[in-house]
Amino acid sequence: MELNWSLKELYTSFESEDFKNDSNNLERLIEDINLWTKDVVKDKENLVEKLEQYINKFTHLKELASKLGMYINLSLSVNTKDESALKYSDILEKKLTNIVESSVKLERYISNIEDIDFIINQSELLKEHEFVLKDICEQSKYLLSEKEENIIANMKNTGSNAWGKLKDNLISTLKVDIEEDGEIKQLPLTVVLNMAYNDDAAIRKKAYEAEIKAYKKVEDGVAAALNSIKGEVLTVCDLRGYESPLDKTIKNSRMDEKTLEAMLSAMKEYLPIFRKYLRKKAEMLGYNNGLPFYELYAPVCKANMKFSYEEGTKFVEKNFKTFSKHLGDFAKKAIDNNWIDVKPREGKVGGAFCENIHFLGESRILLNYGDSFGDVVTLAHELGHGFHGECLNNETTLNSDYPMPIAETASTFCETIIKKAAIKEATEDEALAILETEISDCTQVIVDIYSRFLFEKSLFEGRKESALTVEQIKELMLNAQKEAYGDGLDPNFLHPYMWAWKPHYYDAEYNYYNFPYAFGLLFAKGLYAEYLKKGQEFAKDYEKLLSITGKNKLEDVAKVMGIDINNKEFWINSLKTVEVDINEFTKLADKRK
Repeated sequence: MELNWSLKELYTSFESEDFKNDSNNLERLIEDINLWTKDVVKDKENLVEKLEQYINKFTHLKELASKLGMYINLSLSVNTKDESALKYSDILEKKLTNIVESSVKLERYISNIEDIDFIINQSELLKEHEFVLKDICEQSKYLLSEKEENIIANMKNTGSNAWGKLKDNLISTLKVDIEEDGEIKQLPLTVVLNMAYNDDAAIRKKAYEAEIKAYKKVEDGVAAALNSIKGEVLTVCDLRGYESPLDKTIKNSRMDEKTLEAMLSAMKEYLPIFRKYLRKKAEMLGYNNGLPFYELYAPVCKANMKFSYEEGTKFVEKNFKTFSKHLGDFAKKAIDNNWIDVKPREGKVGGAFCENIHFLGESRILLNYGDSFGDVVTLAHELGHGFHGECLNNETTLNSDYPMPIAETASTFCETIIKKAAIKEATEDEALAILETEISDCTQVIVDIYSRFLFEKSLFEGRKESALTVEQIKELMLNAQKEAYGDGLDPNFLHPYMWAWKPHYYDAEYNYYNFPYAFGLLFAKGLYAEYLKKGQEFAKDYEKLLSITGKNKLEDVAKVMGIDINNKEFWINSLKTVEVDINEFTKLADKRK
């Protein structure tokens, strides 16, 4: 079974004729759009034709730039030192800054069209892209002048983009000194992070201590990257007229502030329920002062939950088919066609992600698979992202971009399918282990995400005044963990460096990439409850919901299923499903005494 993904469907190499031709074609296309824009903005004649040309030209631009960008970024994600990829990343970023001025002119031009509804209704192509055009009108109030936008785009290349690359390089090449078999070995960070799931408590603790110590080698560089990126974000948000980076994120997420407030309020209300679980787990593992951070993923019973990659893929494919043939067939296609890069290795970035390649109708998935049941769940999670892309394949390129919060729905839904299926086939010990995995994951997505939200909020507040020292950043992280986890965790064993390796803090375009995970989990829980009520007929409605996520506001997407996400009660009901699992876990744990 092939364990490395195939990128030849994009390009065979950076030296290939296709890559060189597309790179040149992108340059020519940008020049063409720049010339065309000068003509377009002269008058308000032939508006239907001009808007149709805008849709066609920017569809072509997006597909070509995405193809080049994805090949570069996917190459870098498995080898952060790839010199060709690094070189072409800089070249592509520079080329794309040359379209910024025209983009701003066109967006401002579109936003100033009187009676745009009348214009849109004269063309099938424009009607199909109504949401895109109306969104341009809505977002244009935050645009700066063409010259200012161009300056910002160019400065990003030597600002936040460069700092993000530095951070990736520091973390992906970080070696952790750890004792194994009586000798000190240097292991990649991703390998040491996987030890958190080890059966041996001594190994888990040793890995945690070695990991924390290793960050000392890179903390100054990573903190400099974090300060610089967040400083840039604050400056740009202020220039554009956003109240804050959070205000910008909510608007870009196509959601109401009321929705975020309702969800966060429900999460805060349920924190004591999660702390009850953490204390019970601590008690099972023999701790009296709450759970040490390094035991968050510790197995609570001896269940043989090892899954080789081959076993994991078979399990996922089989159980996806119980939901729908389409989902099962999609998983098989992704696995059989080498869309997945499986194992951790030096130079490869940590964590997992899925890149949907809409213009090919394919996806690429990065894992750091370590043969645990948690890795099977991660595989299902990323395939869920891929299936979301599959459901958008009949949509146009410009109608396929969905906002952050809804991005985690299909992935979480697929996780739920796998966990529920695993419990049905499990022994009593395995059932307890799976249930604990499910609750542990929910704790990450509710409690830890809440701590990350609090951390990022306080980080932005602190950064407004000045750059923060490593010690100040660590303190902010510890304070956020204490507020979120409360007495669930042992205050002597927290994680002051969670900001150092989590990639979400280092993308200037995606701030607060934390609460979308909570949205995805809780929205998926609500959808899964609907699935249990409706059975097989639910699958078609679900696919329809995923297919419209690129051209609707979140509140309207939810209405397809009759859900009001502005209502705190919806979020409370979703959290109640986790509470049921926690109560069941507590009962099973007490039975084992």
